[in-house]
Amino acid sequence: MEEILVKAKEWLSDAFDNETKKEIELLLNTDSNNIADRFYKDLEFGTGGMRGIVGAGTNRINKYTIGKATQGLCNFLIKEKPGKELKIAIGYDCRHDSQWLANTVADVISANNIKVVLFEDLRPTPELSFAVNYLKCDVGIVLTASHNPPEYNGYKVYWSDGGQIVPPQDFGIINEVSNVQYTDINFNAKKELITTIGKDLDEAFWKASLKNGSFEIKGRESLKIVFTPLHGTSIKLIPEVLKRAGYTNVHIVEEQAEPDGSFPTVESPNPEEPEALKMAVNLANETKADIVLGTDPDSDRIGIAVRDLNGDMKLLNGNQTMSLMTDFLINDWKKKGKLNGNQFIGSTIVSTNLVNKIADSYGVETKVGLTGFKWIAKMIKDFPQLDFIGGGEESFGYMVGDFVRDKDAVTSALLACEIAADAKSKGSSFYKELLNLYIRHSYYKEHLVSLVKKGMNGASQIEQMMIDLRNNPLTTIDNETVLFLHDYKTSIKKNLISGEETEIKIPKSNVLIYETENGTKVAARPSGTEPKIKFYISTKTSLDSIKNAKSVEEQLDSKIQRIKKELSI
Repeated sequence: MEEILVKAKEWLSDAFDNETKKEIELLLNTDSNNIADRFYKDLEFGTGGMRGIVGAGTNRINKYTIGKATQGLCNFLIKEKPGKELKIAIGYDCRHDSQWLANTVADVISANNIKVVLFEDLRPTPELSFAVNYLKCDVGIVLTASHNPPEYNGYKVYWSDGGQIVPPQDFGIINEVSNVQYTDINFNAKKELITTIGKDLDEAFWKASLKNGSFEIKGRESLKIVFTPLHGTSIKLIPEVLKRAGYTNVHIVEEQAEPDGSFPTVESPNPEEPEALKMAVNLANETKADIVLGTDPDSDRIGIAVRDLNGDMKLLNGNQTMSLMTDFLINDWKKKGKLNGNQFIGSTIVSTNLVNKIADSYGVETKVGLTGFKWIAKMIKDFPQLDFIGGGEESFGYMVGDFVRDKDAVTSALLACEIAADAKSKGSSFYKELLNLYIRHSYYKEHLVSLVKKGMNGASQIEQMMIDLRNNPLTTIDNETVLFLHDYKTSIKKNLISGEETEIKIPKSNVLIYETENGTKVAARPSGTEPKIKFYISTKTSLDSIKNAKSVEEQLDSKIQRIKKELSI
């Protein structure tokens, strides 16, 4: 604790402003536990940027931790591209602190003689990714904590291709940031280097979204849609893109339409949570809507609910939506005669294998990377000779084409409506089309368990859980023999029966995946952005007809519950 107090008292020096010093002084006098949590570590600038609770301290998001990250980024860029006139785009979401943090970032960048293009108001994260490419920027930065609680904020960095930073740039930036002292940060803005962007970018984005996300279908005018931005940024783009595509029957959840960083109507602004879409589902039942669309605060994730066979609203998971979107996109390429073996789909190691089966049935390759859309964006950069059709991951994210290089809830919302309208016009439905996929390729059912472990003790508990799973591997899961253990930290796939080991040829990550003889999978990984350890359970079995879908789903649900009990999660 003594070391922590010394670290905290350093924030009382003249390097910090009076407001910060008052906050630390008060805590030193009244709240030792809070001081410990704020200073027991430095908020890490990792390969995905940084995310944390807003407040004073080294383990918090504030003017100084954000400034340190920005100064390090500027130092890296100046060394990486000597003599080049540099330009950085900055966007931000609806959180209470996002705008002033974005302005602080702009100040530091301009102080380092780098041009800044700053969005005039909050905008969806995918538009920032688009802007980097469209405006030929060297880097993009977005201030957002995605779907985290209101007290959080974050900082994500994008490279010149519009994708989040990956090797080798990420480690180079991390190294520069770690070498920056708080006294090194240049906050003396050169305002003449800062310009604002807005409506012109919106217009360009809408056109690109419509080009990539709309198709030759019928029935748009008869599709009934409910949309909620969950108090976030998607209100800026989604209603207009749907209107321009020809959707005239769109009902917005008015109580959640206004951007508000307090997220007053939801416990969590995460469309993965059924509770977050409760108001939207209620409105859908009032209006007899066909589909519900809900996005997280920065509009990269999308939750979708559709009518099931009984006419009830059913929230789909990310694996289900990405599977149907993938099939629809590849089939569209096929109908247009564009498939020639030169295309690919992007996915991740914890996402459903159904996507791989779908792509393979069309003769299309699936490239699989680590969790996170930056790895899908990297695939596009690494294989310029191939056509990227689309890609997704289980965490409610999808990307249509390569004009955006991150999860894009705006274009995904449009694509979902296109699928639903097309199906309805043919006497089918979004849900029936998903079941038809299961009949063709097997019924896949996945489930995510997130265990929250906060603070110093939580971090050590998560570390110990991964050590135990690694050193004492499971031999059976639900009475099925475990055949393979994929250890992405050691890059080894081991056959637990024969002992044979093969190399995993993707970057290392602290992820374990168990795979049984029957294709059941259990993956474990600590979250990179939240104090959580996540377990991904995947099961599958055959489905012979739509009439048997309910009983097959119940069978797989029971299996998942047995696995959770077995793993005590």
